[in-house]
Amino acid sequence: MIAAAAIAAAKIDWLQAHGFSALTLAIIIGMLVGNLGYRRIAPACGPGVNFSKQNLLRLGIILYGFRLTFQDIGHVGLSGVLIDALVLCSTFGMALLLGTRLFKLDRNTAMLIGAGSSICGAAAVMATEPVLRAQPAQVTVAVATVVVFGSLAIFLYPLLYQLNLHWQFLASSPLAYGIYTGSTVHEVAQVVAAARAISPDAANTAVITKMVRVMMLAPFLMLLSAYVAKKSAGAKNAGGAEKHGAGRLAIPWFAFGFVAVVALNSLALLPHTLVAQVNDADNVLLAMAMAALGISTHFSSIRTAGIKPLLFAACLFGWLIVAGAAINTVVLRLFA
Repeated sequence: MIAAAAIAAAKIDWLQAHGFSALTLAIIIGMLVGNLGYRRIAPACGPGVNFSKQNLLRLGIILYGFRLTFQDIGHVGLSGVLIDALVLCSTFGMALLLGTRLFKLDRNTAMLIGAGSSICGAAAVMATEPVLRAQPAQVTVAVATVVVFGSLAIFLYPLLYQLNLHWQFLASSPLAYGIYTGSTVHEVAQVVAAARAISPDAANTAVITKMVRVMMLAPFLMLLSAYVAKKSAGAKNAGGAEKHGAGRLAIPWFAFGFVAVVALNSLALLPHTLVAQVNDADNVLLAMAMAALGISTHFSSIRTAGIKPLLFAACLFGWLIVAGAAINTVVLRLFA
C-alpha cells in the first residue's frame, strides 16, 4: 500500500519537477507510518517488512539492470566512463577518509553516505546495506542526505550553468553540462530534473552518463565486500580472536545477477513492452523495500545520529561540485 501510494504520488508534476522519485517518497511515507502507530500491528506485519527489506531489495537491484545496456557506454565514450570512474573512486575515498577520521562517524554510516553520494543515491545505499549488514537507522540517515543534497542540486546546477556561461570556467556546451551533471548528481530522477532545465540534449547526455555510473555499482559492491572482509579479519586477529573463519567474504551474489541482466538487456532480445513492464514491476519492488526501511526506522534514532552526517554529506556534495568539475575539465581536454 505504501509503495502504491509513493508510485502514484511520484507522478504528480510538481514532485517530478523537483526530483522526488517513488523511492524517496516511499521511505518518507514509511517513516511516517513506522512512527505513527505501526507498533500496534508490528507482530503481524514484521515478517513481511523483513522480507521486503531483504529479499525484495535484492531482486529489485537485479531487475534494475533492465534499465541499462553496455551500449550506453558507447554513447558517452571512453571519456565519460573515465570521468564516472574517477568521480566514484575519489568521492568514496573522501567518504572513508573524512567520515571516520574527521567526523568520527561509524564506518557503516560513512560508507553508506559515500556510496549514495558517489554512485546512484538511495539505490546504491540500499544495495550496499546487505554487504555492510548496516542497521536501519544508518541506512535511513544515508538516504536522507541523498534526498537533501540531491534536491539542492536540482536548483543549484542550472544556476551553475548560467554562471559558467558568463565566467567560462568549464566547457559550456549542453553535452559537457550533461556529462558533468550525470557524473556528479546523486539520484537518476534528480539528474533528469537538473539537466532538463537546460535542454533535452543535456538531459539525454546526463541520463546516459548517469546510467554508466550506475553500471559501476556491481564491481563496487564486489570490491567493497572484499574490503569489509579484510578489515573484519584484521580486527579479529588484532583482538586475539580465533583466525579460523574470521572476516569471511560475504559475496553479494545479487550484483552478479545485476550484471547478467544488463548483459541480457544489451542483446535486445526482449520486446520493449516487456522490458517496460519489468521496469514498472521493479519500481514496485524497490519502493516496497524503501517503505520497509522507513517503517523500521524511528525518528529517535535519527536524532541520535546528530548533525555530523549532514555536515559530512555536505562536504561530499561540495567535493562532487568542485572536484567533479575539475575531473570533467581535465578528462574532456585530454580526449578533445
